[in-house]
Amino acid sequence: MAKEVEIKFRVGDVRALTAKLRAAGFQLLTGRMHEVNTLYDLPGAVLRKRNELLRIRKYGSVWTLTHKSGTTRGRHSSRVELETNVSDGKKMDAILRALGYAPSFRYEKFRAEWIDEEKTGKKAPGGYGHVVVDETPIGNFCEIEGPPRWIDGTARKLGVKAEDYITKNYATLFAEWKKETRSPAQEMTFRSVKTNSS
Repeated sequence: MAKEVEIKFRVGDVRALTAKLRAAGFQLLTGRMHEVNTLYDLPGAVLRKRNELLRIRKYGSVWTLTHKSGTTRGRHSSRVELETNVSDGKKMDAILRALGYAPSFRYEKFRAEWIDEEKTGKKAPGGYGHVVVDETPIGNFCEIEGPPRWIDGTARKLGVKAEDYITKNYATLFAEWKKETRSPAQEMTFRSVKTNSS
């Protein structure tokens, strides 16, 4: 099974980070694009209690169904990930609801994807890497995904220290943000956060 290994860090200046990515040999794979994510669970929060995630994502016009499990957090976050494209996300939503699942959390962002030059043919030890820059309703973040040593090397190139690593998912980051800001927003969407901001 495929394993997702990644870290996040907070981004103060998206333009400055973009310049650092280009200087480090990264190429833009997909430009800034809107992304909507819906998490699903069974009554009683069965999946959440098992530390699992079931998600439908719409990135631009592409729909993806994802299941994540077996999360371990150390220096990096590591999870078993099963993912497949679906042609019709609305029908997939109907199927999940028919099976007893219901939306449990929704979050959105604008995402840009970057790939290491290795992906363009210069294969190097350690495999391939992937970096995304996310503009979310609660701030900007960058995710570095790939082999652990490659993640650390890329972070150093971008001026990110290990103590700046974040291994939490967006649902957890949103819950922490709500507690800190006392926001009544129920989902991490631009409209909900803006409507409920003081």
